[in-house]
Amino acid sequence: MKRNWSRLLALILVAFIGLTGFASRDGLTGDYRQDTLDVVNYLRDAIELPKDTPDRAEVQNEARQKIKVFAARYQRNGSVSNLASFTTMRTALNSLAGHYSSYPNRPVPEKLKKRLEQQFTRVEAALKRGS
Repeated sequence: MKRNWSRLLALILVAFIGLTGFASRDGLTGDYRQDTLDVVNYLRDAIELPKDTPDRAEVQNEARQKIKVFAARYQRNGSVSNLASFTTMRTALNSLAGHYSSYPNRPVPEKLKKRLEQQFTRVEAALKRGS
């Protein structure tokens, strides 16, 4: 009897934690469309920061963290990973993460900014289409 009560209590705690969002401390909501738009908007702001912005390094670190969290959350989700918006988003994220890894103290070059903006626009259009 005691064993059944402990199992029931464990099940209730897991359900409570899942429903309250405690499991989602990564800043994402679990809604792929909204999370993607939020990450796109944040990254747009991050790549447009002027070189002399005092907190540029902090913003870049936050952008890298958002890239990691987004990729980890959705790359294994079969219902999302085959969408055109996701594959385009991953391409953009990989490009930006590569720049931040290789050149952490340099601003994003104009050529990369232009390509990222094109990819972000494609992601938004694909999300509107539902793909």
